[in-house]
Amino acid sequence: MTGTDSPRRTWWTNEDWLAVMIAGVLIAAVVAGWQVRLPKLGWAGPADLAGVFSATNLAAIGSTSLVLILLAVIALASGAGAVRGLPGLAAGVGTIFLLAWLALWLAAHAKAKALGVEYVVWALAIGLLWRQLLPVPQWLAAASRTEFLIKVGIVILGCSILFPELLKAGVPGLIQAALVIPVVWQVTFRLAKWLGVDEEFGVMISSAVSICGVSAAIATCGAIDGDRRKLSYVTSVILLCAVPMMLLMPWCTKLLDLTPEVAGAWLGGTLDTTGSVLAATEMLGETASRTGTVVKLSQNVFLGIAALLISLWWTMRPGQTGPGTRTPGIGMLWERFPKFVLGFIAASLVFSFLLEPVVAKGLDKPLKGLREVWFAAAFVCIGLETRFADLLSLGGGRPALAFLCGQAFNILWTLLLASLLFGGWLWAA
Repeated sequence: MTGTDSPRRTWWTNEDWLAVMIAGVLIAAVVAGWQVRLPKLGWAGPADLAGVFSATNLAAIGSTSLVLILLAVIALASGAGAVRGLPGLAAGVGTIFLLAWLALWLAAHAKAKALGVEYVVWALAIGLLWRQLLPVPQWLAAASRTEFLIKVGIVILGCSILFPELLKAGVPGLIQAALVIPVVWQVTFRLAKWLGVDEEFGVMISSAVSICGVSAAIATCGAIDGDRRKLSYVTSVILLCAVPMMLLMPWCTKLLDLTPEVAGAWLGGTLDTTGSVLAATEMLGETASRTGTVVKLSQNVFLGIAALLISLWWTMRPGQTGPGTRTPGIGMLWERFPKFVLGFIAASLVFSFLLEPVVAKGLDKPLKGLREVWFAAAFVCIGLETRFADLLSLGGGRPALAFLCGQAFNILWTLLLASLLFGGWLWAA
């Protein structure tokens, strides 16, 4: 991990740099013309299973998985604390990716998609069930490297953040995001402290509420070298809240008689996953859907910046020095800085300014598919490493309460800003 790396260690054995390199290889391959074979997993009942498990689909899963497993094994075998025994490592990585595909298949069910139950929920549940019901052999535990898998996915996520497109379509959305994120983050963090939630938990909760839900929680956990059990807890709360919010908020927009623009901006700024934003705004029409998507993407733009600032603050905050510790400085800051954030920003800059917009948009589908496989594998690992009893006992319910209170403030604050920026109140004044 970044926070414990020895400064004398060869840089290319650092997990962050390995994640950046592996993601870079995949991104470069897609840009160069690699036709990523992604299966069609959508299904509604037993009658559709023959198509899902067709030879074509299985070949697509097999060929894509082979590439990902090979890269993951090379990286994990090269890293610090590398696992001995390549056959066991390959078997463990292969099993984790197989479970990730299972999670993606379950999430592709029509009812799961309608309810907004995303693949990360299924991946976490699969990992937790394995942990509770089956033994976790050494070869599987050794391959369960959550942080590495998450970091690869986050670097690939940077390819979907296109700055010129957002600047043309969503200046009010960017303004709203710039006003929502710092205010909601601070309020949620202070609420968490007041409720007795520890700082590590509070930072992940605050980022999840104020920025973009699961992705923000994942990036923040990596930036502060956080506890993976806390990340799984926060992710579970996010996704459990997303479903009722997705169903209730469109009804509230009609009750409040909001215009489609204001309604879309409100939902885009408060719902914590892009999928739930799309599902909820589709109930309100094309204008609301377009506005909601732009606002959500505008918040995603700030993910890399937020991770950078959180990392700086976390390293330099008071109380980090003491007997046997080094005084925070440039060297220590660089040592602890999450290098995968640089990969995220670099990917975003390349796809925003070095590739033609049409080309960048055309590569979105295969890169999104690859990213989801890495994230699904990471959440399978979180489940494999977490005892269900430990997850339930974390914080005594206070972190969940902090999340709900922060989300309540977020809903009210974002409604005010959406009305000002998208409803004409500000311009009329």
